[in-house]
Amino acid sequence: MTVFVNLKENDPIRAEIVLEGLVQGVGFRYFALRNAQKFELKGFVKNLYTGDIFVVVEGPKQLIHEYLEEMKVGPMHAHVKNHSIKWAEPTKEFTGFEIRK
Repeated sequence: MTVFVNLKENDPIRAEIVLEGLVQGVGFRYFALRNAQKFELKGFVKNLYTGDIFVVVEGPKQLIHEYLEEMKVGPMHAHVKNHSIKWAEPTKEFTGFEIRK
């Protein structure tokens, strides 16, 4: 497990987020896309067969924290019951943010 002890707020990091609850069929992926673009984060969002949403974002730690706050609320009609987040080193594999199938 990697520990990010001396990470500053503007240092790049990767977050892998799973959102559980009423998150499919409510426009959540498009909500995730718009907010990632607003915060200039890179990565992707996709539905999981479990009914959850999976998001991978890379960017400054502070902006990812702000993004996560938006994701915990979600779009109208969504209800996020739980979320988990795994932090990792950024891979820099993304050129933008996309919705994946």
